[in-house]
Amino acid sequence: MKKPELLIPASSLEVLKTAVMFGADAVYIGGEAFGLRAKAKNFSHEDMAAGIAFAHEHGVRVHVTANILAHNDDLQGAEEYFRELKQLGPDALIIADPGMFMMARRICPEIEIHMSTQANNTNYETYRFWYAQGAKRVVAARELSLAELKVIRANIPDDLEMECFIHGAMCISYSGRCLLSNYFTGRDANHGECTHPCRWKYAVVEETRPGEYMPVYENERGSYIFNSRDLCMIEHIPEIVDCGIDSCKIEGRMKTALYVATVARTYRKAIDDYFISEETYRKNMPWYLDEIARCTYRQFTTGFYFGKPGNDAQIYDANTYVNEYTYLGTVHDVCPDGHFCIEQRNKFSVGDHIEIMKPDGRDIDATVLEICQEDGTPVESAPHPKEKLYVKLDQQTQEYDILRIHAPQDGRISRGQQE
Repeated sequence: MKKPELLIPASSLEVLKTAVMFGADAVYIGGEAFGLRAKAKNFSHEDMAAGIAFAHEHGVRVHVTANILAHNDDLQGAEEYFRELKQLGPDALIIADPGMFMMARRICPEIEIHMSTQANNTNYETYRFWYAQGAKRVVAARELSLAELKVIRANIPDDLEMECFIHGAMCISYSGRCLLSNYFTGRDANHGECTHPCRWKYAVVEETRPGEYMPVYENERGSYIFNSRDLCMIEHIPEIVDCGIDSCKIEGRMKTALYVATVARTYRKAIDDYFISEETYRKNMPWYLDEIARCTYRQFTTGFYFGKPGNDAQIYDANTYVNEYTYLGTVHDVCPDGHFCIEQRNKFSVGDHIEIMKPDGRDIDATVLEICQEDGTPVESAPHPKEKLYVKLDQQTQEYDILRIHAPQDGRISRGQQE
């Protein structure tokens, strides 16, 4: 059996470094244009160069998204962008549009091209077509079952790689081809500007009764009729491997370092354990399930992998997220006296009991002993996000450790408030 690549998203240089340190074999990132996550922080030219260098130093590949469906006025900028990427030297480009594909092949033929899930790749003849054009990898549409993926694997060249999403958010529409955002707000999902109207709550208005909003009573779960649960295949690594999938992809280019660290570390251990033995993998299942529940998620489904899901699999009672832990920051610049620097992300105080999340799988309970501002002034709490602080705990830390604290209240946060 071939061990699949673990492909992790990164929204920024900080998150890329976290993904690399917490177990990614490859990361995928977006530049400041031509990707489908315009609201993500994304990478400047300088950050992309630094990220590629850091990843390559650690033996990790970098894939860059250029998967918009381009209009005429995108093409000149896209050509300039591909020329920049040629100089930066990522390992692969993720592309959906045939015109963008041909342009990339002409400008930077030495960089692999991976066909995005946005291209709706649902059958082996489509895979063969892109292979004939020069694609190295094709990303499967999320609407495929494991049985369909096995048929595709059996009918495509051995050196054509197959990539599949195994964790994260799912679209209500066919692999990203959703028009709701464009129709309602004028922001085109296929240009990276999706407003996620599938997460909104809807009502019905009868044409002769304007202003009278009648709720949609779907059932006892509510009226979030488009809202999909999040995909999670942590319990089905054997089936994923059996399909011959070359790359296991995690969704989430708008997520924080805590989310990326949690998901990367959990799937890294699950895949590695399975390749030790299936017994090891099964024995450690409680740890995987506990860990994966510690990051922000909507509740889980296996999506289409075991056939077309019914209502119970695709939707649930609201658009709130489950959020058991809050991200405090990533450890940098550890001093000999035990103080370390973080760029603080959420409030914490002296005396708080927090958790140190380490890349090797350990979670260490710790108490905050001291917090100092950048100029050395001691403070009792850190309420302002993005403030650079020096912190001391009662436990030792290392660079790239993640600090998190158990979420207050009931652990649920509304759409738009996730980490």
